[in-house]
Amino acid sequence: MDASPVEPAAQTIDLHRSRWIRSLYFAAGVVALVAAVLGIVLPVLPTTPFVLLAAACFCRSSPRFYNALLSHHMAGPIIADWRLHGAMQRRTKRWAALTMFLSFGTSIALVQSPWHRIMLLVLAAVLGLFIWRVPVRPDQPPKE
Repeated sequence: MDASPVEPAAQTIDLHRSRWIRSLYFAAGVVALVAAVLGIVLPVLPTTPFVLLAAACFCRSSPRFYNALLSHHMAGPIIADWRLHGAMQRRTKRWAALTMFLSFGTSIALVQSPWHRIMLLVLAAVLGLFIWRVPVRPDQPPKE
C-alpha cells in the first residue's frame, strides 16, 4: 500500500439529510468496521469489503469517522481507489489473495472434519472469485 495522500475527490462527503438515517448509517458503519477488524484474524470474514462498507456508511453519517478512515495508512488508499476508480491496485489484490490463501490454508490444515474443509474450500473459492473480479486500478503516469 502506498502512503500517498488521498485525492480530494475521495474526500467528498455526502451526509444524509435525516438525523435518524444518519444514526442508522453510523451504527451500520461501526458494525462493518468491527467485522473488518475481526476479518483480520478470522479467515471466513473478508476485511476489505467491510472497510469499504464502513467508509460508505460513514460518508453519509460522520465526516470525522470517514476522514479518519481516509487518513489511515492502509485503509485510506484502498478506499480512495475504490471511490475514484471502482477498482483496486494490483498490489492490493495480490496481498488480499496471499493473506486469503494463508489463512484459509491454515484453517483447512487444522480442521479435522472433511465437511468443514469442504465448507472452507467453497468459501475460499467464492471470496477468491470476488477478488479476481474486482477491476485493477489503471496505472497512473509518473508525475514530472
